[in-house]
Amino acid sequence: MALSTEESSRLAALLSGQDERVTTRWTEIVTSSLRGRLSQAELRRQVQDLHHAIVTTSEQGTIDLSADGAGELRAALSELSRGRARQGFTATETTISVFALKDVLAELVQETGGPNALPDFVAFSKLVDEMGLFTFESFVRTRESLIADQAEQLLELSTPVVKLWEGVVAVPLVGTLDSARAQVVMERLLQTLVDTGSPYAIIDITGVPAVDTQVAQHILKTVVAARLMGADCIISGIRPQIAQTIVALGIEFGDIATKASLADALRHVLRLNGVETTRRQQPRRGF
Repeated sequence: MALSTEESSRLAALLSGQDERVTTRWTEIVTSSLRGRLSQAELRRQVQDLHHAIVTTSEQGTIDLSADGAGELRAALSELSRGRARQGFTATETTISVFALKDVLAELVQETGGPNALPDFVAFSKLVDEMGLFTFESFVRTRESLIADQAEQLLELSTPVVKLWEGVVAVPLVGTLDSARAQVVMERLLQTLVDTGSPYAIIDITGVPAVDTQVAQHILKTVVAARLMGADCIISGIRPQIAQTIVALGIEFGDIATKASLADALRHVLRLNGVETTRRQQPRRGF
């Protein structure tokens, strides 16, 4: 929705002639919708930025939110959306902050009167609606970006590579192993092998709820990649249920060593290195 040159001129005159009143009233209306979650000073600054952007854009002539001349207004709306998204506000709360301008314009147009009062208010309302839609879309894009970044961070945190012994690293997997996570596991493991020069890597799947053909393929690719880096891999955490599933699916791990627990895998590696290991004997209970 674009305002004509005459409509833009009247909007600029309406808003710029009463700067303090407009920002104060606009801030009051938005305050009630945010329920004190944003300070008055911060909210007033946001409203002033929007007010200034609208006046500056309308003074240039025809207002078209998609045109180059509305760049400052789009920037102000985008900044509002990004800030609110990072602060945990909802898209509705953010958009209402823009729609509140309608109430201010209604009061001003009613006081001004004149033959163009009603047509002007309809045109101004359509512009505010477009601004609100732009704000909503900007908010959604920001939230999607934040969620994607958080998901990536959680993915990295959920796939740690730990050093168990000199020359031995382990990747304890917990949860479902999909393609995206398998790629992260492989990258982190290979980078750790390069950084530490470890010749052995243990992939522990104790925390993986189920192993199907796809999960097995991901594990095998990781093992092959590690071998190309000169490291031998041992798979630990083969529980009875998983062992039965692997046999039923006909999955072959070939010459890859497999152990029931991480402790057994570590003992296996230590024995390969000539380190003597003994199991702690459980004390017998007398009767």
